[in-house]
Amino acid sequence: MGETKVIALDNADIKINQGEFLVILGPSGSGKSTLMHIASGLDRPDTGQVIWNNKNIAKFSNKKLAQLRNKKIGFVFQQFHLLKKATVLENILLPVQYSDRKETNEKLHLKAKEILKKVNLEDRIEHTPNQLSGGEQQRVAIARALINDPEIIFTDEPTGNLDSKTGKQILEIFKQLNQEGITIIAVTHDPQAAQYATRKIKIIDGKINNRV
Repeated sequence: MGETKVIALDNADIKINQGEFLVILGPSGSGKSTLMHIASGLDRPDTGQVIWNNKNIAKFSNKKLAQLRNKKIGFVFQQFHLLKKATVLENILLPVQYSDRKETNEKLHLKAKEILKKVNLEDRIEHTPNQLSGGEQQRVAIARALINDPEIIFTDEPTGNLDSKTGKQILEIFKQLNQEGITIIAVTHDPQAAQYATRKIKIIDGKINNRV
């Protein structure tokens, strides 16, 4: 805005392969969240391309980008972004309301319950977020990201609001999901997360260092 221009990413060039658990490390303000937002189609780059399955999604319309995010991508954010007055089940099923899935409510509820078992939260299905701990809210956010069977999950500071023990439990869940075939991309300043990565890179002042 105005006359001030900040280069958040400086000639950033990165290739992410299917099935990776990629951790992007960097201090606050390094450009790692911007990289995640552009790679996932939440933001558009001013210049350059974002190639997804041989298609430049930076040229997609807003509607087409929204469809891509809904069908192919799961998001897990540091602040969880759960609806406070909705139950755990209602929060998990929220992305389905914006998709063209044809399952019955009964099948979707069963699927949500199976996902909750995967994140060890099946006994909290009727709770609301204010009745959950931070780690439990993060697991609800992960379950919500899984409901539409994403190919890839982007997570921004997944352990940022959690104590070290709970953070490790969350990282173990991501590791298991990656072993099941989901590509995981985590941006963080937490070096503990790097221990779970199949590959890690570092970004400082918008520049990517592939040798960490």
